[in-house]
Amino acid sequence: MHDSTAAAAATESTRVEWRAWGPDAFEEAAATDTPILLSLSATWCGECHEMDARTYSEPRIAANITDSFVPIRVDVDRNPRVRERYNMGGFPTTAFLTPTGELLTGATYLGPDSMRSIVDRIRQLWDEKGADAGRVPRAVADEPTPADDLDPRIEEHIAGQLTEQFDPHHGGWGTDAKFPLPRTIEFALKREPGQARQTLDAIAQHLYDPVDGGFFRFATERDWSGVRHEKVLETNAALTRAFANGYLYTGEDAYREPARHTIDYLTNTLWTGVAVGGSQGPGQGASYYSGDADERADQPGPRTDYTVFAGGNALAADALLTYYAYTDDDHAREYAERILDAIESDLIDTDSGVVTHYRTEDAVGETDLLEDAARVVTAWATARQVLGDDDYLTVATSVADNALDTLGGDGAFRDGPAAGDGLCARPLRPIDTGMEFADGLLDLAAITGNERYREAATDAVEAFAGAWDRIGVQVAGYGSVAARLTGGDLAIDVGDPAGSDLHRAALRIADHEAVVIPDADGVEAGTARIRGSDASPATTPEELSRQISEAVESLSN
Repeated sequence: MHDSTAAAAATESTRVEWRAWGPDAFEEAAATDTPILLSLSATWCGECHEMDARTYSEPRIAANITDSFVPIRVDVDRNPRVRERYNMGGFPTTAFLTPTGELLTGATYLGPDSMRSIVDRIRQLWDEKGADAGRVPRAVADEPTPADDLDPRIEEHIAGQLTEQFDPHHGGWGTDAKFPLPRTIEFALKREPGQARQTLDAIAQHLYDPVDGGFFRFATERDWSGVRHEKVLETNAALTRAFANGYLYTGEDAYREPARHTIDYLTNTLWTGVAVGGSQGPGQGASYYSGDADERADQPGPRTDYTVFAGGNALAADALLTYYAYTDDDHAREYAERILDAIESDLIDTDSGVVTHYRTEDAVGETDLLEDAARVVTAWATARQVLGDDDYLTVATSVADNALDTLGGDGAFRDGPAAGDGLCARPLRPIDTGMEFADGLLDLAAITGNERYREAATDAVEAFAGAWDRIGVQVAGYGSVAARLTGGDLAIDVGDPAGSDLHRAALRIADHEAVVIPDADGVEAGTARIRGSDASPATTPEELSRQISEAVESLSN
């Protein structure tokens, strides 16, 4: 499927006659033997709008583009498969393609002079070599993944990478731009808690908006300065969960409060009436965000995209349920349930397990995307653990089964159907999103006892196990899943319903990777037991906490 909304909106704001991504544009390029100019943009991206105003609105540049290319505009949030295949390292991305979608070259932001220069170079290249100048990026060349057997050293290696890449002066990992890396923080909470806490502290100081709420996307400098003031749903949902888990391990309000206020941001500022919108733009940037509430009220507010995306909302529901599990916050629970109901009603076919990326009045997104399936499976499995309703498990297994049937089969998971225009016809197997899905599958395996899910997660890890010693902290989730497979899950079966004292005690153990099953089959009411433990079933929260502490210590050794 394709979405013409971004192309139509962009045509109104620039002088370029943008086409929508889809067969019509590619057929036009093929019929006229004309290269394609692909513009990847986002509603939250300040530099994207600046490039529209400075570059694409310049009459001569627009005329040159129209004469020399078939121009296509793509919204990266609505078209993640296009985004992942053509992203040149940030947004806006300006990519030049052959009529079949192979890559000629590309860049990110281009001012007027740079655009004139690169247009001239592409014209010359096309005249000299034509489509022979195109190339297929290695990620979609359909080469075998570096497969090997599951190795127990994976977790240790990535934990070592935490220390090797950690910035002890400023927190976070790396020495250039600082991204929050919430999944890396969660991995570090169990292995290098000091690093995790220092990073959470830095994020709270530099990326958190104490006035309007929410987290900014990243900082351009090592010391967390040069903040980019976009706020996107995925970052805010993932950081809400990371801060909630920081609170789980420490009990400190310094981590609980940013999570609570970000939940308020998601359920107020980004709330559409039924679920959470996709993003907010940077507004006036530093001049806007340096002001207090009264000063901001006198300026134009940030642009907000209220598109409801399945995967982003599933991630938000998971975060809110995680926070509720540790705090009994009814606001978080209520809105998590509202999100789950809305996504299940509008974007999930519960019979087939097919998830639709988004649905608006004028467009319908793609189906069977890995990122959507991964987050739906995880969120609905979390809902079964926290809220106790078996209906959530039914949805999670339906979506998981469909995704395994459509996106699996060769170890690593594909990001979507290997079909479509351009490079979308080629399979892409993203390790980070694959590990999100594998993590959710392990939750399902622990809850249902269905070994198919554990075997699929094992296959996904082993698909990249031949290169485990080259995997860094940016995909620390690979280490988390590998550790669950090699060390075993901490699973707690509770004979009482969700919300009981034993259930609440089980949820609040200091291990965010544990699986908790209320109303578990075969467990006597009034008791809870640690799966695989020789200890007698616990009958009080205190007894259960002691047994869990011993089990956690045993697993860590």
